Amino acid sequence: MSKPQKVEASVLRMIPSVDQLLRTNEAMALRTSIGIRRLTAIARLVTAEIRSLVQSEQNREGRTANGHTATTLLAEAVHRLEETCKADGLAGIRHVVNATGVVLHTNLGRAPLSKAACEAIAVEAARYCTLEYDSVTGARGRRGSRVESLLKNLTGAEDALVVNNCAAAALLILAVLAGDGETIVSRGELVEIGGDFRVPDVMANSGTQMIEVGTTNRTRLEDYRRALNEKTRLIMRVHPSNYRIIGFASSPQLSELATLAHEAKLPLYEDAGSGLLTDLSQYGLGDEPLVRRLVADGADVISFSGDKLLGSAQAGLIVGKADLVERLRKHPLYRALRSDKLRLAALEATLDAHQRNTALDEIPALHMLTLPATEIENRARLIIHKITGDGSSPLKASVLPGESAIGGGAGPTTAPPTSLIALAHERLSAQEIETLLRKSSPPIISRISDGKVLLDIRTVFPDE
Repeated sequence: MSKPQKVEASVLRMIPSVDQLLRTNEAMALRTSIGIRRLTAIARLVTAEIRSLVQSEQNREGRTANGHTATTLLAEAVHRLEETCKADGLAGIRHVVNATGVVLHTNLGRAPLSKAACEAIAVEAARYCTLEYDSVTGARGRRGSRVESLLKNLTGAEDALVVNNCAAAALLILAVLAGDGETIVSRGELVEIGGDFRVPDVMANSGTQMIEVGTTNRTRLEDYRRALNEKTRLIMRVHPSNYRIIGFASSPQLSELATLAHEAKLPLYEDAGSGLLTDLSQYGLGDEPLVRRLVADGADVISFSGDKLLGSAQAGLIVGKADLVERLRKHPLYRALRSDKLRLAALEATLDAHQRNTALDEIPALHMLTLPATEIENRARLIIHKITGDGSSPLKASVLPGESAIGGGAGPTTAPPTSLIALAHERLSAQEIETLLRKSSPPIISRISDGKVLLDIRTVFPDE
């Protein structure tokens, strides 16, 4: 029994130390790019992996695996160090080419920023800026005042407020306006929207007591009326966003709910979701609510997202009656949820495009949504000509009709027609092609269907 133990110990002594690994030429070259502290931590992980590997081989075979030398173990450690450092560098936020055809792709950052929004962040907000300073009077200014002014103009609301995302907006509204009482909501609107955002959970954390009315598919005005009592603080309506109930389904009009709420001297809160400021009904988005219309129909406070159909940075935008919005602004919770200068700069530039009626041309998400299928097909054919040349390449490409998607919980029943580039290879499988594209620089994100890799040019920028 003693002989195998001695052999194992001799192999373990061959495993390079952390210091030895860090003194290799490869590790020295990595110091500048990754930093000595992080490099040392990765070196410790690598040497621990090598030790575990050697020990597991011995335990599995009942003896120490043959072939290990100090040289081969060091080479393996160097290889693992380089691969781990490479993976570490790819773990952060990186630019990718979105060829999925999903315009508001949540995993890829939802709405891409416009050129004006990028410049606003880089030029106006990146250094010192007038975040809370009035350069005209020299006095302290109000954070987000320009964005709030634009939101009021665009929606017809009395006042506006910005927080860091739409879930935060819902939490703030429910906590401030109904935290000490009950909120009535239709059972058919208790939705879950990506990323574990569940309406019942947000309501529970706000302190308000949720009162469900109606059924999953039908809720009547009388259901709301019967639920009213002295503890009721708010009536809430939630836009379903990423799903639709069709067939035998109905719910009261917003104007009807507004009349009921105001008769009971209660505010009506609409969680509008995607935040549509420009009418896109001719592009198949007629079932997404226009925020201006919600204000006109009597909603007292409305929340919606900044990074969906509005086409800007992630934000929770609130518009509504001046007295209600002021209550939200003065509450201590608002300070914990308020927006930073980068988000506000992007929002300001984006909202300015909406105000100038140039949103469909200047805001990438809206421009992509409104691209005609013929233009996408022409671009697809030009790309195919560039990548396949005279046709002798083992990579084969063709144009297929297909459908894009809105994404981001907007327009789940809307699928704009598009033209897809279908890729196939004489030797590579579709999965291998997809992997190569995804591991390229920048990564190209595609989809696979019927054994072919599909690229939708709708969501690919012309300079990509």
